[in-house]
Amino acid sequence: MPLINLKTTTKISETQEAELTREFGKIITLIPGKTEAWLMLNFTDGCRMAFRGNNDADTAMVSVELLGGASKKSYDDMTHAICDTVNRVLGVPSDRIYVNYAEFSHWGYAGENF
Repeated sequence: MPLINLKTTTKISETQEAELTREFGKIITLIPGKTEAWLMLNFTDGCRMAFRGNNDADTAMVSVELLGGASKKSYDDMTHAICDTVNRVLGVPSDRIYVNYAEFSHWGYAGENF
């Protein structure tokens, strides 16, 4: 039950969204037991964001929410892959991308809980 939320100052084209969807589908498998089959994505573009006291360069915030958790190595590998992908696809400099993780012990789906 993973969810990846991407907020960015850049405008995301349909082509870029399709590429991010494909790439995030691969990246989620860096966490054992997580697959694209259960992955939900949320893209919010054109955000007004400031980082390091300015808004003179593109910025992104990526939040990854999971049922359960993962190892530090899995998170390290995923952060690296997410930053590389957002930089390559959207042109956001890696040093202007934050990635955070939230682990949940309860997650609802289709009227039930896991």
